[in-house]
Amino acid sequence: MDYVSTRVITNDIKRLVAFYETITQLKATWLNELFAEVGTPHGALAIGAAETRRLFGAESIAPASNQSAIIEFRVDDVDAHYARLEGNLDVLQKPTTMPWGNRSLLFRDPDGNLVNFFTPVSPEAKKKYGV
Repeated sequence: MDYVSTRVITNDIKRLVAFYETITQLKATWLNELFAEVGTPHGALAIGAAETRRLFGAESIAPASNQSAIIEFRVDDVDAHYARLEGNLDVLQKPTTMPWGNRSLLFRDPDGNLVNFFTPVSPEAKKKYGV
């Protein structure tokens, strides 16, 4: 088995894709006007337009309603990303070193989804992520 992606459904796909391109500094791959992916070496953040809900059963998906998942990106320097993006994010937690050894920046995307940029800083966390 291979984990491939997490998909978020949005009412404004152009806005959400542009947001993720800005924060990740990665170019999204558009498969059509209703679906794009921001890919990394280990998986992708898939972004689907609300119109795709009918493919899965419209009642099963509600755009901009996430209350439990956090979309996480490991970055080389979380403090540098915070400095680059400061003032343009809905920040919930400025860069903070967590008890498990990651330095973490927590913010919301335009749909309210939680996003975490983190950098492993403890020896254990660095070992876990091979950095």
